[in-house]
Amino acid sequence: MPQSPPIVAGTRIGHVHLKVADLERALGFYCGVLGFEVMQRMGSGAAFISAGGYHHHIGLNTWESKGGHPPPPGTTGLFHTAILYPTRAARRMRCTA
Repeated sequence: MPQSPPIVAGTRIGHVHLKVADLERALGFYCGVLGFEVMQRMGSGAAFISAGGYHHHIGLNTWESKGGHPPPPGTTGLFHTAILYPTRAARRMRCTA
C-alpha cells in the first residue's frame, strides 16, 4: 500500500449515524444516561442529538433497522466508539444522576 501523509493532528469526528432497532430506547440511553440533547426529530424514525448545541453529533434512525436484532458474532459492523467528556468528573456526574 502506498504511504500517504498522516492525518492532521487535532482532526475530530464530526458526527456518526447509527441504525437502531428502537429509537426511544436509544434516546433514553444517549439523552437520559449520557446527557445528549435532541436537536431535531424526523417523525418516529430518526433523531439528531448533540453535545453543546452543535447541529448533531449522533444521528439515530430506524429507517432500515426498526425491530432489528444485533448482528451475529463474526460479522462486520461498528465494534467500538468513544464519547469523550472534558473531565472524568463530568462523566461521573452523568452516570450517577
